[in-house]
Amino acid sequence: MMSDKYDSLKLNNQLCFPIYAVAKEIIRHYTKPLGEIDLTYTQYITMMVLWERGKVSVRELGEALYLDSGTLTPLLKKLEAKGLVTRRRSRDDERMIEVTLTTEGDELRDKALDVPKYMTCQVALSPEEAKTLYDILYKLLGELTFSKSSGGGNDNI
Repeated sequence: MMSDKYDSLKLNNQLCFPIYAVAKEIIRHYTKPLGEIDLTYTQYITMMVLWERGKVSVRELGEALYLDSGTLTPLLKKLEAKGLVTRRRSRDDERMIEVTLTTEGDELRDKALDVPKYMTCQVALSPEEAKTLYDILYKLLGELTFSKSSGGGNDNI
């Protein structure tokens, strides 16, 4: 059987589609536990970076989350309005905005402990499968981040 010249345009031949669909479904499953602590998924991953680092610049936060400042600014304003973070100009460099956890933001970490437990029950992967998937996804993320700056790529991604 001859290959169809349009094979590369078939949805089932696209790596990007199952990644997109799985990401959408995973985020949908986060809705319940995150609703209980009044966070969206993007707010949650932002808080995770802050729980880990304590204080970060908006630039560092954007790099950690692969988000631009146009996405981060309204997100941080909402977290600030909830009393979870503060934003201030850096004393060392006034061009830089630093984001810091408030006491309330730090205390939310204890309530968030149930979120990963809940999500582990939603995904039927063995620890080994989860580690393999994690490694592959981060390899792909690194390659795509590199190829964005170098212009490389793969037709079926």
